[in-house]
Amino acid sequence: MKTAYFAGGCFWCITPPLENTAGVLAVTSGYSGGDEVSPRYEDVKAQKTGHRETIAVDYDEDAVSFAKLLDVFLKFVDPFDDGGQFIDRGRSYTLAVYYTSDEEKEIARREIDALEKETGEKVYISVDPFLSFFPAEEYHQDYYKKHPAEFEEEMKKSGRA
Repeated sequence: MKTAYFAGGCFWCITPPLENTAGVLAVTSGYSGGDEVSPRYEDVKAQKTGHRETIAVDYDEDAVSFAKLLDVFLKFVDPFDDGGQFIDRGRSYTLAVYYTSDEEKEIARREIDALEKETGEKVYISVDPFLSFFPAEEYHQDYYKKHPAEFEEEMKKSGRA
């Protein structure tokens, strides 16, 4: 098993497509990219910690590649938005790939470069070394399963659906 870390704006919104990818074993919502230990949602959302909402994707590398996970991630974000994602604004909602190996770093950079070349637009996805991950509070885990109506409304309000 390996774990990939993606910050894609609202962690609720990017969980389903990755969780439903063959070879993915689990997706955990949480926080990465800041210095504070054990950040809380209210502080992350208020831009007080430097963390981004991030998901940890546990996967079977024999069944799915990091490159495939990155491709799925890219289909559900707006890589050309430097201020957040959809209605969610601020650093905590900006995009990042937190790499755990040189290979992941190279794959992410190659994909970003290809997307920029293909579109002629600047891509705003940070490619940063993975330092830490703090799971979010329990009510954030599997939100789309626990609260399907509220999740659907959030997707519509955010402009993602």
